[in-house]
Amino acid sequence: MQADLKLTNAELGLAFSAFAFPYALFQLFGGWIGDKFGPRRTLAISCAVVSVSTALTGAVSGLTSLLIFRLALGFGQGATFPTATRAMASWTPKSNWAFAQGLVHSFARIGNALTPALMILVMIFVSWRGAFVILSVASLAWLVVWVWYFRNDPREHSSITAEELSTLPPRPAYAGHQAVPWLRIARRILPVTVVDFCYGWTLWLFLSWIPSFFYGNYHLNLQSSAIFSSGVLFAGVIGDTLGGVISDHLLRKTGNLIVARVYVIVAGFLGAFVFLIPAILTHDLQIAAICLSLAFFFAEFIVAPIWAIPMDIAPRYASSASGMMNFGFGVAGIISPWSFGYLIDRTGSWIVPFFASIALLLLGAVLALRLRPDKPFIIVES
Repeated sequence: MQADLKLTNAELGLAFSAFAFPYALFQLFGGWIGDKFGPRRTLAISCAVVSVSTALTGAVSGLTSLLIFRLALGFGQGATFPTATRAMASWTPKSNWAFAQGLVHSFARIGNALTPALMILVMIFVSWRGAFVILSVASLAWLVVWVWYFRNDPREHSSITAEELSTLPPRPAYAGHQAVPWLRIARRILPVTVVDFCYGWTLWLFLSWIPSFFYGNYHLNLQSSAIFSSGVLFAGVIGDTLGGVISDHLLRKTGNLIVARVYVIVAGFLGAFVFLIPAILTHDLQIAAICLSLAFFFAEFIVAPIWAIPMDIAPRYASSASGMMNFGFGVAGIISPWSFGYLIDRTGSWIVPFFASIALLLLGAVLALRLRPDKPFIIVES
C-alpha cells in the first residue's frame, strides 16, 4: 500500500493515527451508548460500520481517501471494547472478570498476529485491495452470528442454566432514561486513563510499526517480515491470557484488589521496559525478535487487570467507565504512530522513536502504584 500510494513514513503514520481520533472520542460516547442501549445493538452497529469502512479502504486512491476511511474505521471501532466490557460485567462472575478481559483481548491479539502472514498469503491472489474486501466480508458474516446469538441479559438466552445464572451479577439495566454520572466517574477513572495512555503508546507502536521495523531496519522481504511480526505479536496472546489468570488467582487467594490488579500491572510495565531496551540496541535479528516478543508479552500482561479496574470501581457503569479509561489509549494512538514515522523520516533511525516508549513504560509503572481499584464508585440515592 505504501509503495502503490507513494506515502512517506510520516504520511503512513498519519494514516495510522487518523484512526485514533474518532476512536478516542468514541471511548467516551461509545461507552455511554453501550450503557444506554446495551451491547447487542451497539456492537452490531459498530461491526457494520467497521465492515463497510474496511471494504472501502481497498478502493483508496491516495492519502486523502485513506485518511477518510481510517477515520470511519475509528468511529466504528471506538465503542467496541467499552461495550464489550459492559457485556462481560453481565455475563461473567465477578471473580473471573480479569480472565474474561484477558481472553477477549488475547483473541484480538490473535487477529493482530495472524493478519500479517494471512494478508501476505491473500495478496498473492487478490492484491492488497482485495484483501480488505475479504476482511470486510468476514466481519459481516460475524455480524449475522452476533445478532442471532447474543442477548444483553443472560436470563433471556435459551442456553443459560439456573446454575450459571446463580453465579452472575444482578440483572443488567439498559434504561434509556438512566442518567450516567459522567463527571464523577471521570474524576474517579482519570488516574487509570493516564496509566492506560502509557501502555497504549507502546501497543500502538507494536501494532502499527513492527512489520515495517523488520522490513526497514533488517531489510527483510515482506514474507519474512510478516513471519517475524506474527511471532512477536503472538507473544501478546499469551500475555493477555496469563495476565488475566494471574490477576483473578491473586484476587481469590488474597481478596486484595491492589495485589491482584495494581501489582500485576506494575510487573507488566517493568517487564516490557527491561526487554525493550536490548531489543532496539542489538543488531542481531534473532535477539531482537526474542526481546521484542518478551517486551510485548509483558506489555500485554497489563491488559486484563487494567480493563478489570473500571469493572471493579463502577460495575453499574462498566461501559462508560472503561471507555473513559481507554480514552488514554485512544489519545496515545493519535500521537504515537505519527510521531514514530516522523522521527524515522527525520533521523533515519529506528532506534530513536523507541526511547519514548521506554520512558513511558517506566512512568506507567510508577503511576500505576497510585491506582485504587479497592475503592468502589458509590452513588448515593436521593
